[in-house]
Amino acid sequence: MKSKGELQFDAVVIGGGIAGLQSALDLGDQGYKVAVVDKDATIGGKMIRLSKVFPTLDCASCITTPKMSSAAHHENITLFTYCSMDKLDRENPERVVVKLTQKPRYVDPDLCIGCRKCEYGCPVYVSDPEQGGFNMRKAVYIPFSNAIPQIALLDAENCSLCGKCARVCPTGAIDYFMKPEKFTIVAKTAILATGFELSPMDQKPQYGLGRLQNVVSSMQMERLLAPHGPYNRVLRPSDGKEPDSIAYVQCAGSRDKSLGIPYCSRVCCMYAIKQAMLLSGALPLADITIYYMDIRAFGKGYEQFYQNAKAMGIEFVKAKVAKITQGDEQTVKLRYEDQEGDGGVMEREHDLVILSLGIVPQWDPEGICNVSCGQDGFIQSSMPKIAPTVTDLEGVYTAGVAAGPKDIVDTITEAGAAAMEASNYLKGLGQAGQGQEETAEAEAGA
Repeated sequence: MKSKGELQFDAVVIGGGIAGLQSALDLGDQGYKVAVVDKDATIGGKMIRLSKVFPTLDCASCITTPKMSSAAHHENITLFTYCSMDKLDRENPERVVVKLTQKPRYVDPDLCIGCRKCEYGCPVYVSDPEQGGFNMRKAVYIPFSNAIPQIALLDAENCSLCGKCARVCPTGAIDYFMKPEKFTIVAKTAILATGFELSPMDQKPQYGLGRLQNVVSSMQMERLLAPHGPYNRVLRPSDGKEPDSIAYVQCAGSRDKSLGIPYCSRVCCMYAIKQAMLLSGALPLADITIYYMDIRAFGKGYEQFYQNAKAMGIEFVKAKVAKITQGDEQTVKLRYEDQEGDGGVMEREHDLVILSLGIVPQWDPEGICNVSCGQDGFIQSSMPKIAPTVTDLEGVYTAGVAAGPKDIVDTITEAGAAAMEASNYLKGLGQAGQGQEETAEAEAGA
């Protein structure tokens, strides 16, 4: 494998999710050389792991995969996956220095052809987080079928070092002695599109501390609903039974000062409604209930989406769920305060419960980058009303959920705005993209 050393680009995008990919494509199409850095072994971020998007119920993979492919094959975009960022410094107006460490895959990316023979030959099975932990994968694996790049990686913590993967690899790509590689990217501008994580399942003792088998997160439900999910249909994790009664608990990890997440995550209401509608199609006889404090349907077509869900028979109960415990016959018991109807404290049992967890920042810049964050931990915009992608670090911009919770439509729009800000910054430095230079020369010649 060749050593990277110091690499020069016009722009560097931190994060290979939908926001980072959109920004990179917009800059790449203008002729700028762009580096995309991602911590995962594949680009695509959270969106490639979703089943469908709201309110159109379009296939999430059908939207994300073409952008992933476009970025991977774009002549002006270079992908760096499985990297952690050690430092991002703005040394002067024309120089952003990003120090990175690429974690070892133990598979030479220059030799791997993505044939998966190593995966088929590996005898070790471990829990697969890509499938919500419901399924198993091998110790050497490609994350999922449409991962980009299609390069295997070896899980060193679970590998038994039996050598079978090395023996079956047709190109000799397995390298058990691979070390982390440090390298530097020097660019003129940067876009931070570092995305989000869900708040932990085990943060609330009242909700079972993540120990109740039939209480799952919204991302786990996305995998259960996906056509290439762990079971290829929706089943209860504890015993494989088709659930007859399903409940969503809203604000399970947000709007809660005791958890340090006092803000609204903005998308939980709509993705719960989306999943409930998909469940209604997958399990037509199941009773589906959403326990909510407020339904926040703020986007275009969202209110109609909510009304459609009610018309489909999905039950909405205005209530704050106080406690979740194990019920009889592997059911889950909810204890809540009913805020409508007869009121008072109520209890109901469901076969399967989904927690709509809060959205928290995926990346903390402290000690790595001097960009400012708000009290909620998200990157702070210095001009939130007129230029929300501008940060207080010159030439460094932000896009997507890195700057605060938002839906996919707003994320893509903001990614385009960040690319435009970065493009204008480069033009201000006298740096035009390749296509722009050719156009200017043609106009001058005319």
